[in-house]
Amino acid sequence: MITCSPPCLESEPWQHELARAVTDPAELLRLLDLDSARLPQVQMKGARFPLRVPRYFVELMRRGDPFDPLLAQVLPLAVEEQPIVGYLQDPVDDMAASQQHGILKKYHGRALMITTGACAVHCRYCFRRHFPYAENSVLRHWRVALATLGELPDINELILSGGDPLSLSDARIRQLLEEAHKLPQLQRLRIHTRLPVVLPGRVTTELAGLLSESRLQTVVVIHANHPREITPSLRRAMRKLASGGTILMNQSVLLKSVNDDADTLAELSEALFGAGVMPYYLHLLDPVEGAAHFEVPLVRAERLLEALRSRLPGYLVPRVVRELPGEPHKTPISHL
Repeated sequence: MITCSPPCLESEPWQHELARAVTDPAELLRLLDLDSARLPQVQMKGARFPLRVPRYFVELMRRGDPFDPLLAQVLPLAVEEQPIVGYLQDPVDDMAASQQHGILKKYHGRALMITTGACAVHCRYCFRRHFPYAENSVLRHWRVALATLGELPDINELILSGGDPLSLSDARIRQLLEEAHKLPQLQRLRIHTRLPVVLPGRVTTELAGLLSESRLQTVVVIHANHPREITPSLRRAMRKLASGGTILMNQSVLLKSVNDDADTLAELSEALFGAGVMPYYLHLLDPVEGAAHFEVPLVRAERLLEALRSRLPGYLVPRVVRELPGEPHKTPISHL
């Protein structure tokens, strides 16, 4: 279970908002004027992967619409508990890539740090929804984790992941960066986060300053799946990061009934670019246990890619990829 650990419950306004996240499906349905009696597919209690969604993100959902694409990303359904052949708890072999103390190494020149198990939002398709964070997070042993990283001399890029690394306080992130700066082989820092999308207030002036002051070339990869997630608040947050020289990219997941049509994906790319964010990856669904109802067939993904190429300039067409365990890079769908 991913929960919000103490470092994300301090005194910043965004931390208070994070602490007020909706965690009860009945409350979420009430906020959206939806009748739970007419939604028997909703898992109201006992979900192994519980509901968690900031109220800011709830406010972006359409009232009275049980098929709202933003709601679909967070609402627990009973179908998630049904075992499906080929859907696994560790679909991308994270554990096989584990070094020790929360460091994963899959690709040449890069290492990923599981900074925390905390997330602002529990996305139902999350490929780490079953990840054993208690044993594989750097939160309590981050100096040891960085020492482990220092023993990997071929690593020039550090990727902060989780959970969500921006669930950590600015003070904790500052500590982590100060120690990372001591590793001479590091040249780049990449942060993968959904928090600015579901709670833009997380992008504080201090955070933007920390990243701009870093000796490392910094890339922030946000995670937006639908054009309605690109709000004025998110655009302001992205401008704050970009003003300090941070490179901004987005990765999405192709999700049935959320963004599996060309109009939605094209609008998303245009909205991202308008916010100063480059479309980077559109991932095919990782086959994680509990998420099979989001799967989009490969042939449909290929048609969507062709449709995007026909209506967008090349730099706005995300690379459509799948992560295959054991491969040395993400696999473009044209190579599947």
